[in-house]
Amino acid sequence: MNISLNSLLEEANNQIQRLSYEETIEVINTKPHVIIDVREESEVQTHGLIKGAVNIPRGVIEFKLAPNSLHNPININDDSFILVYCAGGYRSALAAKVLEDIGFKNVFNIGGFGEWLSSGGEIETT
Repeated sequence: MNISLNSLLEEANNQIQRLSYEETIEVINTKPHVIIDVREESEVQTHGLIKGAVNIPRGVIEFKLAPNSLHNPININDDSFILVYCAGGYRSALAAKVLEDIGFKNVFNIGGFGEWLSSGGEIETT
């Protein structure tokens, strides 16, 4: 059975809540959280990343993080809100779904880096 990228994205978008810029700022200001940038390292080096974010590329995220494990370099716990983004919101939807599927709770797609910039979000360069 072949599954199209569009159907994978639709499933991810149906499963994972998409936060607006304002909702994301509210989480950042009030909840224990981690922001994960799933773009490739070269994209982060070229454009920077959201202030306080950690870069874990989409292709390796499920290998780098595991819930309730010592293999959790950014200390995500059950109460942490996981805010995932990429360049356009597509890879982040897929990555967020994978994180939820492997057992993380409170996983949210915050969309694309360009949206963050156009909303006035803070960034840092590497």
